[in-house]
Amino acid sequence: MTRFTHRSTRLPLRIAVALLAGVLALAGCGGKRNDSGSDDAGGGSGGGGKSSGGRLTIATGNTTGVYYQLGGGLARLIGQDLDGYKATASETGASVQNIQGIVAGTYDVAFSLADTADDAVEGKGAFKSKQPIEALTRLYPNYTHVLVRTGSGIDSIADMKGKRISTGSPNSGTEVIAQRLLRAAGLDPAKDVKAQRLGLPETQDGMKDGTVDGMFWSGGLPTGGITDLTTSLRGKVKFLDLSAELPKLREEYGEIYEPGTLAKATYDQPADVPTIVVPNVLVVKKGFDPELAGKLVKLVFDRKAELAKVNPAANDISLDTARKTDPIPLNSGADKALSDLGAK
Repeated sequence: MTRFTHRSTRLPLRIAVALLAGVLALAGCGGKRNDSGSDDAGGGSGGGGKSSGGRLTIATGNTTGVYYQLGGGLARLIGQDLDGYKATASETGASVQNIQGIVAGTYDVAFSLADTADDAVEGKGAFKSKQPIEALTRLYPNYTHVLVRTGSGIDSIADMKGKRISTGSPNSGTEVIAQRLLRAAGLDPAKDVKAQRLGLPETQDGMKDGTVDGMFWSGGLPTGGITDLTTSLRGKVKFLDLSAELPKLREEYGEIYEPGTLAKATYDQPADVPTIVVPNVLVVKKGFDPELAGKLVKLVFDRKAELAKVNPAANDISLDTARKTDPIPLNSGADKALSDLGAK
């Protein structure tokens, strides 16, 4: 697994790069989706669009996370490169909500953790029935971040008993992984922790003001919201080693959970931290227009360098793993495009 290990040696430069990435991402972002399913910057086609053109809505995640940044970058590239198309990246609670929105026709394209998407096609976990979704491609890996305040008395997942823990946005992939990790450590997520179902920006605030003792986050490297916490709370927060929970997760849920490392340079920490990695996938509703699907896949790979300027996590998008979406079926147009691109 390719790991991102570079970091700026000067804080001002790192902040400048983060601000530039935010500007580039927001160029393709269109505000938060409201309860009615409309979007502040215009509605999506809600069914996958046709190759003749139109507006596409991309479901992303929390505003300080990688999904939102890369979704904004992808939306901007769609508007530049695909004739007749405009795209909007919508802030969401992430994976579970994104898939629900895809199936409902609220969104056209969505980012999702692969474990959540697996649950969707198999009709388990947060999904009561099999969901009609397809994959466009596998993306970069998500790294599980478990961060706690150093004065909280938490040195392991099991130590979270009785503590105030942010388990991520409701209906997010982070929440799915958080609950599974708590169970792997012998805790009942509903009873043994004071669960705070918060998005990343709200979690950052809670960690800073001390109303949250610890947090879970699943995201690419680096995640801006985590960089903010480790910089502003330097010495007051630490990452937990998750190597003890990995075997239990793999036994229960399979090899979709992989070992990984949060390299110390990523968030300027004193040492590398063992963690858990889960792939991301780009998904659409079953029956999504194959021609458009192919165009989107080619855009992701042809303009990967542009996406990496928005967030370096995009560097880990690879043709070597693009087809590895099982049990999520590949859209036929995406499958053809990957063949044309030389994917294995």
